[in-house]
Amino acid sequence: MNKIAKFEKVSFEQFKKDYIDCFSECDEIKIKEIYDSIKLPKRATKGSAGYDFYSPITFTLKPSECIKIPTGIRVKIEEGWFLANFPRSSLGFKYRLQLNNTVGIIDADYYNALNEGHIMTKLTNDSKENKSLTIERGIAFSQGIFIPFGIVVDDDSDEVRIGGFGSTTK
Repeated sequence: MNKIAKFEKVSFEQFKKDYIDCFSECDEIKIKEIYDSIKLPKRATKGSAGYDFYSPITFTLKPSECIKIPTGIRVKIEEGWFLANFPRSSLGFKYRLQLNNTVGIIDADYYNALNEGHIMTKLTNDSKENKSLTIERGIAFSQGIFIPFGIVVDDDSDEVRIGGFGSTTK
């Protein structure tokens, strides 16, 4: 197996900023407690392709509701690879849990972004069966899979990322 990446936590300052942006919660002690409990992504078994991302908070989504989760995680990836993030298979199957951007693509250079490469996940409960979904703090809710990619022969991209999410088209 190629070992091509390393998960890390973003700084507390970055997590706090993004957490407040998502939830308007300003209790620094509570935010620090959440930050300290963040678990790095991990494979469930040696045969697993996906690295489980664990929720830093407990949340409930009713049908059609969405939530943006600051994971507290960043990842350093070797050039030529990216991380694709998906909902956990069982949650998609049981609740039609969806990522709002369908698949999260985390490029290797996102690690150096101004937001420290903080991986954010926006989820929607798209249940057609009127099922609410509760995810407890510390439970896996999404999974990331590392995938290699190629470039075209005449590629001439020389831009350097500085911004965060969605910054490559600005």
